[in-house]
Order: sequence, then structure tokens, then C-alpha cells
Amino acid sequence: MRPPLDPNGPLRIAYLTYRGKPHVGGQGVYTRHLTKALVDLGHHVEVYAGQPYPILDPRIPLHKLPSLDIFNDLYPGRFPAYWEIKSWPDAVEVLQFLKGTFGEPRAFSIRAHRALAARVNDFDLVHDNQCLGYGIQDIEKLFPTIVTLHHPITKDRKLEMDHAPNFWKRRAIGRWYSFVNMQGKVASSMPRVVVVSENSINDIHEDMKVSMDRMRLVPVGVDPDLFTPKPHIARKPGHLITTASADVALKGLSYLLEALAKLRTERDVHLTIIGKPREGASMDLIRSLGLLDCISFVSGVTDERIVELYAESELAVVPSLYEGFSLPAIEAMSTGVCLVATTGGALPEVTGRDGDTVLSCPTGDADALAAAIRRGLDDEELRTRVGQAGRQRVVERWSWRHCASLTVDQYREVLAMPHNVAKLARRRG
Repeated sequence: MRPPLDPNGPLRIAYLTYRGKPHVGGQGVYTRHLTKALVDLGHHVEVYAGQPYPILDPRIPLHKLPSLDIFNDLYPGRFPAYWEIKSWPDAVEVLQFLKGTFGEPRAFSIRAHRALAARVNDFDLVHDNQCLGYGIQDIEKLFPTIVTLHHPITKDRKLEMDHAPNFWKRRAIGRWYSFVNMQGKVASSMPRVVVVSENSINDIHEDMKVSMDRMRLVPVGVDPDLFTPKPHIARKPGHLITTASADVALKGLSYLLEALAKLRTERDVHLTIIGKPREGASMDLIRSLGLLDCISFVSGVTDERIVELYAESELAVVPSLYEGFSLPAIEAMSTGVCLVATTGGALPEVTGRDGDTVLSCPTGDADALAAAIRRGLDDEELRTRVGQAGRQRVVERWSWRHCASLTVDQYREVLAMPHNVAKLARRRG
């Protein structure tokens, strides 16, 4: 018989992420740093993940739950060979693909339930990072469960549909994003949903109908000792840097490219994009605007190299139409580079006031974005002041240790809920 759970002692946590892209994209960054900070606080964490697998602290076991990887970077949308389909979750993933929807979250949640059902006595709690497939509801019957929802994917769906060229494309996009309806139902059934900004809390409540009393704010963090100024590295005149984790309308890259084309008529400018070049809308736009010679892509590099790239740039740019928080924004600010950002979603909540800690502009306006960039490039004193104040804002508000500590507070609240106390008591008996 297991002893009672110490309400203030170390916890054994199973952490789930259906995608954990290591270097770009919020899920992989959040996974890597939060789990490390939880272990630093004395807790035991094991990660269950699908491709692309996250990079983890050496102390954290990684349990791979491979998907069919239909939407991999090299061959997105490939159809699996029949011999690859070996299980019911594989069949679910293929059937969802044949229906034109994104099946990874649902299939991963089934795989995770199967894996965890064999380890009921090994964990005190399960933390799901934005999978929210139906299998998470089955996991919650076995374990006290908490989920993180960074922002409502309804925003991605709306923006993609708004930018679709015709009715048939809008219909296909709507079908692709139909998994969002599942996520709303699952989130609404969870006892606790961790959300990273006040803006996201309000949008999740409005778009996904998750009740306000189930959600709690836990902002994400940054490592200010890693993402730190590098004064010995000289900034290159006219150099800009941005992060593009996905070639989707939500990230607003097209507006930055249009702004870059405008600026190029009056000065030498260069844009470094942290991310992989992908054939599609953005590459087509780069070619049509004649920007191939003033854009470079960087991917698969270490955090240390990303910090150096920030140090080489005069401005970092976040052109997003919507952000639930924006890790790239606070990472850039933490390095002391002056940030240009739109007012999309939670960005004003994160970046602060225009002219103080950020140079801000409206969303979806290439002229306004070009003007904000021009303002920064033309005024070295402004760039320096805003960059220094931006770092101070980040250091005072966000760290991964603080994020982990607040997350543990939510774990303990969930564990203290009567139905979970009874669940754990039955297990000990």
C-alpha cells in the first residue's frame, strides 16, 4: 500500500505534448523550460511526446509515442503506407486525414491513455500541453489532470479562413480545423485549465466556452541568464530578426515582408528569419517582392546562437496578427534588442507601452509596420533605451522558475479537489 501523498512534498508528474518542436514554436520551448524548472524545484517529471520530439534536460525521461508524422517538415501531407498503420490510434490518424482534418491531437491522446493506463501507480498527476484530444478525458478518469491552453486555435482558424482566396479553400480550412471543436469540449470538462495571458483567458471563454472559474493565469517565462545582452557583439546596421515557427496567416509574416520591400527602396535592410524556408505563400511572396537576396533563414541552432543573432540585429520584429502570449517577444526583449511588435492579441499585455518598452503598431498594416521599423532604425538612442527597458520588464516579471512555482500551485489545487482526493485514496487502498 502506498503512503498518503504529502500535500507539500515532491510530485511525480507525467507531462504530455503531442508536438514538441525543439527550437521554434511555443509547445517545444514551453515543454523544455517548464519541465526543467519543475525538476529544479524537486519534482519528478517524465515526458510523453509525439514528433517532432522535444529537447529535454538530461534528468527527464522522454517516452516517445510516435505518430504517423503525416505533417512532417520535409513531406507535409504525405499519405502513410499501409504497413505503417499498426494500431487503432494509427487508424484514427489516417481516417482523420482522409476526412481532411488534423488528426494528431486525437490520435496522440489515445496513445497517451494507453501508455499511462499501464502506470496508474507511478504518477500523482498528468499535465497535458494543449493536446486536448478525447483521450485526455479518459486519462482524467485515472489521474488528477491539468491542461495548458496557450491560446484558442479558433483564432488561427478564423484568420486562415479570412485570408483564403475562395470558397473551396475556406471550406477546406474549416474542415482542417474541426479538431478545435473537440479541444473546446475537452477543455470545458477539465477541472483546471492553465492559460498564459489574461487576453487568452477571455478569448478561450468567448470562443471555446470554457467557464472562467476553471481557468487560471500562469504566465510563461524566459531564462534571463541565457537570453542576455551581448555588448561585445556589434549590431549590424539595418539588420532585423523575426521568428516564423509556421507559415500561417496568424504570424503576420506577409506584412513584415511587404514592410521590408517598402524599406528596401530607401535603405539597406536585411531580415533574418528563425525558422525553415517552406514552399508556400511566404516563399512565393519573397520571390515576387524580389527579397531573396536580403533574407536569410536560420534553423536548428542552439539558444546561444539565437542570442547572438539578436545581438547582431538592430531590431527584433513580431508582426503577428494574434498571440496568446509570445515567447519570441520576451526572449528578444530579454536580450536587450529593441522590439517592434503589433498589438495583436496578448502582445500589448506582454510587451508594455509604445515608446517605453516596445515600438508598437496595429496588426495587418504593412505601412504601419514599416513606419515602426523605420522609427527604430533612424533613432539609435530610442533603440537603446527601449531595448534596455524591455529587458528590465522581462527580468522583473517572467522567469521559468516563477512559472514552474505557479504551475505547482495549480497542481496542488487540483490534487486537493474532492474527486481527486477520492481517486488517489482508492488507488492507495
